[in-house]
Amino acid sequence: MIDPDVKAQLSSYRQSIDNIDAALVHMLAERFRCTKEVGVLKAKYNLPPADPAREEYQIERLRQLAKAANLDPDFAEKFLNFVIKEVIRHHEQIAADHAEQSAAAR
Repeated sequence: MIDPDVKAQLSSYRQSIDNIDAALVHMLAERFRCTKEVGVLKAKYNLPPADPAREEYQIERLRQLAKAANLDPDFAEKFLNFVIKEVIRHHEQIAADHAEQSAAAR
């Protein structure tokens, strides 16, 4: 039998984790909404989907933030690299769609 105090602590931690997960999903959704708009601008003005200098800056900034928060900076970098790859993939798709629409309009 689990001690009622331990059950209460577990429940409290799990509720916090669930709340954090929900917040992460909403933050990622907002991030991707903004990066979609960046992709639209890049496509409209024929800019490349990737921006290596910006990506390098983001990774270094995230590593510093991770260290300050006592989070493994390597984990944080791997996570951001995944996000960056998804953003680039979306930007490439937006550019391809934009090119198709422009060709069809001619």
